[in-house]
Amino acid sequence: MVVLASTALEQITLPVAPKPSTYFSGTPVINLAQPGLETLLVRACEEFGFFKVTNHGIPVELMARLEAEVVKFFSLPQAEKDRAGPANPFGYGNKTIGSNGDIGWVEYLLLDVTSKPMSHTSLAFLEEPSASTLRSALNDYVSAMRKLVREILELMAEGLGIQPRDILSKLVADEESDSMLRLNHYPPCPHLQGPDCSLTGFGEHTDPQIISVLRSNNTSGLQISLRDGSWVTVPPDQDSFFINVGDSLQVLTNGRFRSVKHRVLANALKSRVSMIYFGGPTSGEKLAPLPLLMGEGEQSLYREFTWWEYKSSAYRTRLADNRLGQFKR
Repeated sequence: MVVLASTALEQITLPVAPKPSTYFSGTPVINLAQPGLETLLVRACEEFGFFKVTNHGIPVELMARLEAEVVKFFSLPQAEKDRAGPANPFGYGNKTIGSNGDIGWVEYLLLDVTSKPMSHTSLAFLEEPSASTLRSALNDYVSAMRKLVREILELMAEGLGIQPRDILSKLVADEESDSMLRLNHYPPCPHLQGPDCSLTGFGEHTDPQIISVLRSNNTSGLQISLRDGSWVTVPPDQDSFFINVGDSLQVLTNGRFRSVKHRVLANALKSRVSMIYFGGPTSGEKLAPLPLLMGEGEQSLYREFTWWEYKSSAYRTRLADNRLGQFKR
């Protein structure tokens, strides 16, 4: 469990506890076994930048195995967890999110999964014999995520009517594509009074990458912001995946797809564990609206920039900052 000092706790914004009526019943559901799902998928990206994927073909046992290993890691004594990081910015961390003052009721492992699964990571603890079962579960999960991300991006391309089919998926399929896996643990918060009290676990933000794939245990906490600025709580579903459109995909579609703003709340009684795979392009990949998606006379909303430029800029900002603002025309 992460224990925050009172001085740190005082710096965390305590949001209003979500009422049952805030649960979002309109989450778009994309059944990957359903014919003609491409149109539904594109509509979800345009309206929400967010959707749930079912019938994805990834065994529940695989997801449960990694979750069990993650819980085992976060249950270690604090001194042992501290040995796993941080490693600029990868590795283990708690409370502090980034280097610009954001904090939350969370501890995490952030892993670089570029190129061959886990074999190149700078985190020495994963190479230790004691971490063999965690390493195996991570390798299997990352391989499944890579396949799922490519499939979803190819369905997006089909729905948008652009060719070739891998025009989007190839951006995350390159051996040097910049992808990450984040394992978050939001412990119960004993300082809170009552089961409905909440505080910020991970502050509001959008994801910089092209696409994010989230899976959590059966504890609620994820919230997304709708177009009118209201926040709604997404009911958990540990057998499905939740997909976020990232900033880079918003740029590639010239704003047609929406990069969804989201946050996570922690509560007094239940522990939340989430696993998020972020699919990003290679460092030198140039990002700009795809000409195939530009209508006649349509102007680009963004100037061209590389993923490295955007990633570097994003890491210098606070979570809630408008990261794309400086790249707009």
